[in-house]
Amino acid sequence: MATLSTTSLKLDSAMKERVHRLASARRRSPHWVMREAVEQYVEREEKREQLRQDALAAWADYQTTGLHVTAQEADSWLAKLQAGKRAVIPKCHV
Repeated sequence: MATLSTTSLKLDSAMKERVHRLASARRRSPHWVMREAVEQYVEREEKREQLRQDALAAWADYQTTGLHVTAQEADSWLAKLQAGKRAVIPKCHV
């Protein structure tokens, strides 16, 4: 089980009131609303950072090898997948 620790969070009065209204409407505590907000934000930003790191790695790989697929090749492949068809991954080329 994870160890929990207390953290202070300073909110202006308008934001504090918004959190309290939402908590009341959801029949949750303001604490729960704020924890949920932080958790969702961190998860979203971690995914965004991973995407950024993947893009940087792909760019570095392209600069090293020159291998790529064109946008048209990728779009065609994705369109087939979206239509539920079997589609062979396009081959990378220089």
